[in-house]
Amino acid sequence: MYKYLTILFYLCSLSSATAQMIGSISGQLMHKDGSAASHITVTLDGSSLGTITDQHGRYEIANVPYGRFKLHISAIDITPQHHEVHIGQPNMVFNSIVYPKGETNIEEVAVERKTVKRDMETSGFAVAVIETKEASLRNLTTNELLDRAVGVRVRQNGGIGSQIEYNLNGMSGSAIGIFIDGTPISTFGQSFNLNNIPPAMIERIEVYKGVLPSHLTGDYVGGAINVIMRKDASANNITAAVSYGSFNTFQADIAALYRNQKNGFTTRLSGAYINTDNSYEMWGKFAMMTDAQQRLTRYNRFRRFNNKYRSISGRFEFGFTDVKWADQFFLGYNISDTYQDIPHGVTMAQPYVGRFNEYQAHVFSLNYIKNNFLLHGLALNVNTVYSKRSTYLQDTARTIYNWDGNPMMIIRNGETVPLVRPVGRGQQGAAVITNIDRDIINSRTNLSYMVAQGHRISVNHNLNSTRRQDEDLLNPSAPMNPQNQRSTTTNIFGFNYEAQMLNNRLKTNVLAKYTINQNHYDNAGTTTTLTNRNPGYGFTASYNVIPKLYLIASTENSFISPRDEQIFGSPETNIVENLELKPERNVNYNAGFRYEALSDETHRLSLYASAFWRNGYDKIAAEAVDSVIVGRENDANLQTTRFINIGRTQSRGFEAEVTYVYANKLNLLVNFSRFNTLMKTEFDENGNPHRFFNRQLPNEPYFMVNGSVQYRLDNLIQRKSTVNVFYNTGYVAPFSTVWFDSEDWFRTPTQFFHDVGASYRTPSGKIIVSLDVKNITNGEVYDNFGVQKPGRGYYLKLNYMLNNFTK
Repeated sequence: MYKYLTILFYLCSLSSATAQMIGSISGQLMHKDGSAASHITVTLDGSSLGTITDQHGRYEIANVPYGRFKLHISAIDITPQHHEVHIGQPNMVFNSIVYPKGETNIEEVAVERKTVKRDMETSGFAVAVIETKEASLRNLTTNELLDRAVGVRVRQNGGIGSQIEYNLNGMSGSAIGIFIDGTPISTFGQSFNLNNIPPAMIERIEVYKGVLPSHLTGDYVGGAINVIMRKDASANNITAAVSYGSFNTFQADIAALYRNQKNGFTTRLSGAYINTDNSYEMWGKFAMMTDAQQRLTRYNRFRRFNNKYRSISGRFEFGFTDVKWADQFFLGYNISDTYQDIPHGVTMAQPYVGRFNEYQAHVFSLNYIKNNFLLHGLALNVNTVYSKRSTYLQDTARTIYNWDGNPMMIIRNGETVPLVRPVGRGQQGAAVITNIDRDIINSRTNLSYMVAQGHRISVNHNLNSTRRQDEDLLNPSAPMNPQNQRSTTTNIFGFNYEAQMLNNRLKTNVLAKYTINQNHYDNAGTTTTLTNRNPGYGFTASYNVIPKLYLIASTENSFISPRDEQIFGSPETNIVENLELKPERNVNYNAGFRYEALSDETHRLSLYASAFWRNGYDKIAAEAVDSVIVGRENDANLQTTRFINIGRTQSRGFEAEVTYVYANKLNLLVNFSRFNTLMKTEFDENGNPHRFFNRQLPNEPYFMVNGSVQYRLDNLIQRKSTVNVFYNTGYVAPFSTVWFDSEDWFRTPTQFFHDVGASYRTPSGKIIVSLDVKNITNGEVYDNFGVQKPGRGYYLKLNYMLNNFTK
């Protein structure tokens, strides 16, 4: 493998020797009144290149090597500006408006985000960038925003706070990495997740499908979701929001950023609070009830109960930005605390009363980023996190309930009496009061070096260690059982080689990684250590065929190790252990294009399409019911499940997205994803034809469509005010939750939902009020194992923003 990488690097180096790798950047700087901004200094960070604008505000910097730079615009009487620019063509044009000292150019911040979005989506990786600027003004959660992205399905077992799994075109579970600024979100615990992070605190969301870039190298093959938190320190600011809506849902968040422009000292603070009853209605065939004769009835209408969720979290970061010795250096502390009722098991068949859990997490972090570290072209990125997480679970109530809120009744000795479980039982099996402590260390180190113009190599190391201690609080006097002390450790070593060739029209990335995974647990008094060592590799390419048309392709062959919760179980999420779970191997291919068909002052039309082919071996998935026998439908009403290896699978499909913008006022978007994930194990362990061969995997949606319309109205209520109106719609085709369902009782119906909303921004821009109506037609919406999600809901949100508060 390494021999081939060396040969490839040599050939690419020869190709680049004859390529034009030097360009220029030029443009014009203007004041906001339209006059030329003369005598403004323009420099490129990390180089000796720079100039001063002439009397017409024009500038030009020549002999710039291809690559990414930070463009600085500064003068004694203007607010400094910092822009990420990518020099990848002979003559690049960058224009800007400068502002008097203390003012911030909001539009230029938007331009910078668009540049980052375009560069990432044409880098060769199968990646989509979701911007959060408009979503942050509305009553949307981050997960709702993700659920509208092409090829993404957020699988949620109910309302706010319920268990979540992310599906990227058929890949889910441990195959998908979820990150906050490159740190796995599992480090932060259940009480700090994407449900609890408001879009207002997020700069952008990167959704990768397939091969991951070097800074996200990890134990994943299906892709990743990387949430980039806001870090813009060009202006000190405070943002706050409060909202209230249906089902007694109250949410609030606040964020503040301060930077001392003289010494670079920077502070980022944020907090969020969520409280909801999740008391929405259920109806349809999955709304079940058992009568005194123990007969199951469907199509009832109930309001969910014992479904409260409350979460509070804070994030505190202190450090320095844009100083001589560091681009970023931060020490951080996260604290989060959550209370959550558990309303039912894996399916909705049996409601629980008195089963609940509490989460708490203390997370300490260190982040250091420095370009041109020790020598020009060398970059270092270190991100180390220590997390102490605690999960408390209680389930001791014995009375069994129906969804009408009353005890389930049974006829005993001719009398109708409440159904009560035996002593020592709870709502879900044996009575439990447990506490699970986890000590987690996650450390990522990335060292990259620009060996030649357009050629970069990087080496990476990722350590993820989890030590778990289960404690039985129902028997506090019992001696500590070594069986309850379990740990997992994963070391991943990675190598990446990036090349830009043919006048920067061809971008390639070759990666190789080696994973060592160890699981330690006690088995019948004997300590067992299982070790898996697996190699992996991948390749991405992007080719600029004609201006604004990019062909993108990638392939990967790699393993993923099962997570701590999949091996050792997770009682709070109804998962039981499976110590025999094996790593999963995937061979994936992606190919597609991005094309900006129109781009002028009035019209912008962007097209995207991609096809994929994924082959899984020993695929890890939640165990589903084999079949349902007529008259025994209760057999599929699962209380718990476990993760198993289901053999060989194959997923083939495609996705596409069309975006149209008219006069920067009207925005239209339509996307869809269609694929099939089939069982491809032809024979069972006895050599007989496998009964599930070529069948669609259960509990996985396979056809999804999303659409949205947004229109902006200026000066409608007040001069310089802005009104935005929104419409979103989504479609999910029916899918089964079991392997066989002869009566169609466990097939989710067609899901078709619509959301509408509007927001009003005051002339000062400091206050924004928004109203959202979600699922306005009150359609049936379902997810994992037929669990119903909320129907129609009304939400009002108030945003307040204060910029330059030290002015």
